[in-house]
Amino acid sequence: MRSVFRSLLVAAMLVSGAAHAVGQPFDRAGFDALQKAGKPILVLVHADWCPTCRAQAPLISDLLKEPQFSHIAALRVDFDQQRDAVRSFNVTQQSTLIVFKGGKEVGRSLGDTRRDSIEALLKKAL
Repeated sequence: MRSVFRSLLVAAMLVSGAAHAVGQPFDRAGFDALQKAGKPILVLVHADWCPTCRAQAPLISDLLKEPQFSHIAALRVDFDQQRDAVRSFNVTQQSTLIVFKGGKEVGRSLGDTRRDSIEALLKKAL
């Protein structure tokens, strides 16, 4: 019985995490075009099974709706499926957030679930 409950709990967590998916799926050509245009970019290295990623998602989603951050392009890298992209960003763990401004990386964080520090990270892209 306990394993059935645990399976249901994991399934519910995965579904709730998917409901809070933030950003567009990462595509190298799209990222390169955004960089060339000098757009502010947030790259989220995400895994659906990651509890930290699920905690980050609603915070980031809310912040990106604020007028000051609404023009930041958010791109979501799948930690498990997009290994080339993960390596290209020198990422070793999911729940990594990277911001770019003017085509250059200007900040990153790992495992951060505090709204104020994620907000400070996003401000670096402006």
